[in-house]
Amino acid sequence: MNNFVLTSLATALTGLLSLCNTGNNTDPSARNMDGSSAAITRLSADLPLDKIKLPAGFSISVFAEVEGARSMVMSPAGTLFVGTQKSGKVYAVKDVDGDNKADKKWVIASGMNNPNGVAIKNGNLFVAEISKVTKFLDIEKSLDNPGKGEVIYDKFPTEWAHGWKYIAFGPDGKLYVPVGAPFNIGLPDERHAAIFRMNDDGTGIEKFASGVRNTVGFTWNPSTKAMWFTDNGRDMMGDDVPFCELNTAPKAGMNFGYPYFHSGTIKDPEFGGTHEASEFTPPAQNLGPHVAPLGLKFYTGSMFPAEYKDQLFIAEHGSWNRTKKIGYRVSLVKVEGRREIIRSICKRMAG
Repeated sequence: MNNFVLTSLATALTGLLSLCNTGNNTDPSARNMDGSSAAITRLSADLPLDKIKLPAGFSISVFAEVEGARSMVMSPAGTLFVGTQKSGKVYAVKDVDGDNKADKKWVIASGMNNPNGVAIKNGNLFVAEISKVTKFLDIEKSLDNPGKGEVIYDKFPTEWAHGWKYIAFGPDGKLYVPVGAPFNIGLPDERHAAIFRMNDDGTGIEKFASGVRNTVGFTWNPSTKAMWFTDNGRDMMGDDVPFCELNTAPKAGMNFGYPYFHSGTIKDPEFGGTHEASEFTPPAQNLGPHVAPLGLKFYTGSMFPAEYKDQLFIAEHGSWNRTKKIGYRVSLVKVEGRREIIRSICKRMAG
């Protein structure tokens, strides 16, 4: 049987479960001449592999230890950049010897305001904080001393709630940046509950989509070039409603319903009013209630079986206040024309 490898980041202080024992006893505080430290140490040695359910033929292992890891982007040269939230740091990790495990780790920036979002274009690293985006020129030439970077845009709202950002460059070369609703439910102003896009120098900002409560993951279909994104549904309507969403936006100007409608057909009891579901774009697929979907990617590699080709992986953070917890898994959405079928591919065992 073929062995298909899922390689993950270990968030050392939060104990991410989707990792295996490496047995590496390297001192995590040691520094190399190039300013890097070891990417894998003894901190991940006891992660409970037996808590992960995987499809037949798949295995999972530690790629790197990154405290508070959130969004990630891989450069064409093979450097993985990792954003965080409360720690305020941005990291770079690299597999130097080609064994599919990172060897070196650098702190690219520190003291930032929830630098969740990271993106790469033309060798430059873009980092999104709550209210601004900073560009680091030719980042891989100066991993040990990248400097402070250049702020290219600093006029996003400053609220922390749903203010952390996932960012990515679209097929049009523009940088896409979301701004979530600054509350669970309410009437957002024009600066919130939307996805924006701008040029890579911070100019030409425009709203791409509205009615989006809190997206922290989007990607583009490799064939159609349409955007796909997850959206986290509102809380405090019960355990089973509303659903979190998988949406697709093939063009600019679409409205996805927040705060008036959720999950396509569920009218908000406070703000729905006289609005009708037909006014808004429904989800391509409703996910589970409160599963908190995050990043998503179309699989374009060659390691996994052919049935995974060009299909969509979604990472679900998992529910935080549902009576019976759900999520905590990687799901696969099989896109068949306009029909989407979702199933779990990697999940944490109950108990």
